[in-house]
Amino acid sequence: MTLEDKEIHFANSIERAAENVGSVWPLHSFVTANPLSGFEDQPFHEAVAEAERLFGGRGYPHPSVFRQAWKNGQIDPEVLTTQLESHGFDEDPETLLDQMETTESAAPSETGSSTEEVDRVLSKWLAAFLDQGNAKWPMPDREAGFYAAWREVAPYDGDIPSCDSPSDLPETPIAALEDVLAEYPQGEWEAIFEQQLAALPGWTGFIKQRASDDADPWQSNYPISLTEYLAVRLLLADFLDASIQPDEHATESVENDDVPLPEVWLTAWEESHRDWLLESVSQPDPETTTADEPARPAAQLVFCIDTRSEIIRRHVEAAGPYETHGYAGFFGIPMRYQAYDADVPVDACPPIVDAQHRITDRPTSGADAKHDRYDRWQGVFDAGKKALKALKSNTATAFSFVENAGPGYGAALAARTLLPARIYDALHDTDHAPDEHESCELSVDYNPDAVHSLREGLSLEEKVEYAQTAFELMGWEEFARLVVFTGHASQTTNNPFDSSLDCGACAGNPGGPNARALAAICNDETVKDELRERGFDIPADTVFLAAEHNTTTDEITLFDSEVPESHREDLVQLREDLTQAQSRATAERTESMADETADSVRETQRRAADWAETRPEWGLAGNASFVIGPRELTEDEDLGGRTFLHSYDWRTDSEGEALEAIMTGPLVVTQWINNQYYFATVDNAVYGSGSKVTQNPVGNVGVFQGNGGDLMTGLPLQSLYADADQPHHQPLRLTAVIHAPVEQVTEILRQHDQLLQLLDNGWIQLTVLDPEQDNAPLHYEESLEWEPIQSERSSVELPVQTGSGSAAD
Repeated sequence: MTLEDKEIHFANSIERAAENVGSVWPLHSFVTANPLSGFEDQPFHEAVAEAERLFGGRGYPHPSVFRQAWKNGQIDPEVLTTQLESHGFDEDPETLLDQMETTESAAPSETGSSTEEVDRVLSKWLAAFLDQGNAKWPMPDREAGFYAAWREVAPYDGDIPSCDSPSDLPETPIAALEDVLAEYPQGEWEAIFEQQLAALPGWTGFIKQRASDDADPWQSNYPISLTEYLAVRLLLADFLDASIQPDEHATESVENDDVPLPEVWLTAWEESHRDWLLESVSQPDPETTTADEPARPAAQLVFCIDTRSEIIRRHVEAAGPYETHGYAGFFGIPMRYQAYDADVPVDACPPIVDAQHRITDRPTSGADAKHDRYDRWQGVFDAGKKALKALKSNTATAFSFVENAGPGYGAALAARTLLPARIYDALHDTDHAPDEHESCELSVDYNPDAVHSLREGLSLEEKVEYAQTAFELMGWEEFARLVVFTGHASQTTNNPFDSSLDCGACAGNPGGPNARALAAICNDETVKDELRERGFDIPADTVFLAAEHNTTTDEITLFDSEVPESHREDLVQLREDLTQAQSRATAERTESMADETADSVRETQRRAADWAETRPEWGLAGNASFVIGPRELTEDEDLGGRTFLHSYDWRTDSEGEALEAIMTGPLVVTQWINNQYYFATVDNAVYGSGSKVTQNPVGNVGVFQGNGGDLMTGLPLQSLYADADQPHHQPLRLTAVIHAPVEQVTEILRQHDQLLQLLDNGWIQLTVLDPEQDNAPLHYEESLEWEPIQSERSSVELPVQTGSGSAAD
């Protein structure tokens, strides 16, 4: 077998062994993903059992969490009784809770000290090699790849015995694997790989993701592969006399048709939530009326489907004659975005979508004064930062710098601690530098002369397609004078997990640039003309603009520099109403944080600027459901910031293409988000990242708990727990509700095996409200079978198709 054949053979075997380890993205671009994504082809109860075998993580909430939910009335007694009886449990709930606590599995067995030493030494070198610009003295020879670089420095590591020269180590990772595995039967190699990769799933998942990203500049310059990783790990295990072959228990697969008691309780809790949601969407307030509302809204605001948008949308609608809509926060444009002053571009689209277009910020023609002011301010700011960093890092000046600058640093820290709201004011003073969007415009026009890995800009046909897709997915037939595409971003200080609070649909980046891109596209007169030809009646006075929702303070910033004077009064009124909505939304959110104050806006600003604040906002904690349908379905209903909302009108989608796009895109992504929150809550030590207080950021790629070990993969305790023992997030699997004909949904499922797998294996709970059956609710069972939900509730008051005309007529 040639060396190339051996490389392919090992790579394929290692790839199969790594399937059960979920991908992990760098901390600066945190992507919420299901940590058990490699097990989605199994029933949920088997998947969590397999994960416990490999990673040692629990798969269900602790019995005390079920007990609290039962006590709080979050689990309906009738629902629970039905679920227990259907699975053969005839004891009363309290007895069963006692049994679960008694039989709670023992803690995972201790890892052998030699294996711990392998983890410690390997983690040290991984942190050095994978560093993304934080280290002042980077690991040498990184451009040669991980194995080659490590081989050169390993002899200087006192933790590695009997390694005095690079010649003591095999020349290639393939040779290293062959040497270490020579005494083991080849049929056992893949099981060895699986166990060794699962030992540090955080580092494994990060390498897996980075190696698969062809556009990652760090991977291009400093390549690493799972093959190299395993070669180093197995050599270390050999040097340190650690176990290489997994024990018999670790290789036993889990297959059990019996659903365990914790899953019965979990299902009852989820069904109770589903029933509450159906009641919420099916009983509009009888006192509300649309008779006095204008036929045309003053503005339409499109928000991300993010659960935080549910809160602000309610308050925006209450503030004036506005419509709000939900759409995936990258606004359907799979772009790689580079800000004007950024060193590298970022993929501003979901991980399941490949970026197709390069979009950059460039100086706006005719705005030289603003742009020069921006450059001067940014130049001074950057120079100051570089000088400060040099003084702190240089061995010749560090001590004198600390001695002289100490009082100033002390005063700054005191101000951030004692007067964070004042710091917020200082950082947001209107006399500061102009915002980037005021002096730059996005390169949305196709540029054939640009030479990059992706094409610069979009063709006319692509612009029209993205705008048309947005309108079709939301079921739009009417346009207001102002249409506002509203991305979102968070604001926080001293928070390694700040990107986890930005837009998940933009891969952990702010959504403002995507909103700006779609607004620029829709304002293009040529695009408007083409859209009108395709049946979209866009009035001549409709202006599209972008905005960004600060989810920490609920402030909505309008990017309105291109709005004509004829719409200035509309903007003034909209700004006033958005300020009112901000005040009401922050009052609701600060109450959920047990920090209800007279000035809720001020409290959220304090949280945004306080360097010691471990919980600037709740993020998506509490997420439990996803509603796909028209706004009438949830209008005037308080869903508590727990529901993703995607606008959809089945009447404008006769072929089901829009619904198919939503179900195969946003629905899958929300399942990722939901399971990230679920597993990080039920076992934060394994699937989360522990307390922020004891975290150590490493290499701008992740965090440790303590000084080393595995890269932590999930959310911190403060994002999920109200206190040490009480989770704020209710760990439930995603409940999806779709307003569409059940036959159409069934056909989409039939055509997409991956989606069908998520439903059949219990990762998503799905209910359809069928408008062709008087909005009757039908719950998905298994194998494309549906069961009517019997409940005494009024029908959903939504328009249904009448007559013989098609929905497209």
